[in-house]
Amino acid sequence: MAKIDTGRRRMLKVGGAGLLGTGLAGCLGGGSGGNETTTDSDDGTTEDSDSETTTESDPLNVGMVYATGGLGDNSFNDMAHRGIQQAESEFGTTYKNSEPSSPSDVASLQRKFAQSGNYDLISCIGYVQASALKENADRFSDQKFMVVDTVVENDNVASYTFKEHQGSFQVGHLAGLLTDMDFSAGAGETTDDLKVGFVGGKEVPLIKKFETGFKAGVAHANSDVELTTTYAGTYQDPGQGQSIANSMYDNGADIIYHAAGGTGNGIFKAAQNKGRFAIGVDSDQSKSLSDYSDVILASMVKYVDEAVYRSVERTMSGNFGGGSVQTLGLEQNGVAAVYGDELGSEIPDSVKSKLEESQTKIADGDIEVPSSPDNA
Repeated sequence: MAKIDTGRRRMLKVGGAGLLGTGLAGCLGGGSGGNETTTDSDDGTTEDSDSETTTESDPLNVGMVYATGGLGDNSFNDMAHRGIQQAESEFGTTYKNSEPSSPSDVASLQRKFAQSGNYDLISCIGYVQASALKENADRFSDQKFMVVDTVVENDNVASYTFKEHQGSFQVGHLAGLLTDMDFSAGAGETTDDLKVGFVGGKEVPLIKKFETGFKAGVAHANSDVELTTTYAGTYQDPGQGQSIANSMYDNGADIIYHAAGGTGNGIFKAAQNKGRFAIGVDSDQSKSLSDYSDVILASMVKYVDEAVYRSVERTMSGNFGGGSVQTLGLEQNGVAAVYGDELGSEIPDSVKSKLEESQTKIADGDIEVPSSPDNA
């Protein structure tokens, strides 16, 4: 399993290269690659009441059900893992991980945690959890759940969503500006073509938010830039991601942005082979996949760790928020465009200034970023 940085982000800028920082495999068992990882064997529980708080001597016990693709994706799931690790570090939270092989495993994993009666909170990571969670939340009405990337309208479920379209707009703005420049850095360079690409995992409403925001950002920079979009149909096939990206680069794309989980890792390899650029997603992939830092211009970071951490913190304080929806965007530090660790310093100040302007306008409501093709 990949080692994950547990450092918290509390600043508006991330590291020295921060850009606009405001802003699924198996069953319950041991080890990585589809099995459960136990961080602490203590199954002590707290009273299941929003009116009571948990102290350090009586920590929360959390069951983690990840998205398909599992841990080690250097992206979405690993960000969720980072959040529960931080809760462990700061609050003494104990937890167990479970990683579904396919969406059909999700219901049983949620149910096993709930049936045990040992978990104060069950964290359900990813939109694929929604239908199973609705059923299990009804069945286990005294169990607290949180879910990321979807909304489940139950009094015992706290839902956390993100304004992915806002962060995607920012990296689209970046791509649209750079493709129109003679730009060379690291192992990549732009061409004379005004072309960029987007690669999605599955063509579902959530991933369309990434695509729609990116498209709007590109157009904001330059309406003459041509955008090519392809959906891989999977989040777990780097080879397919590389093949799709190779075709886009061969057809003139300078920069490709992905929202494709592990499939997107192949895009970075293609970028290196073709001498072009890429933009990461969910985590700062110039750091989590540092072998490709010489082609990763930026990443659209979605702070899933913040949602997981916040849900633990709120549950401990007696403010669980069942039945509510927490929506995290640029203003709430839920999403951010973060410059690549190696290439960020090479991006011209004139480009950075324009991105700062568009971020401010989004936060102030002067730019309304579309969240789906229907309102683009």
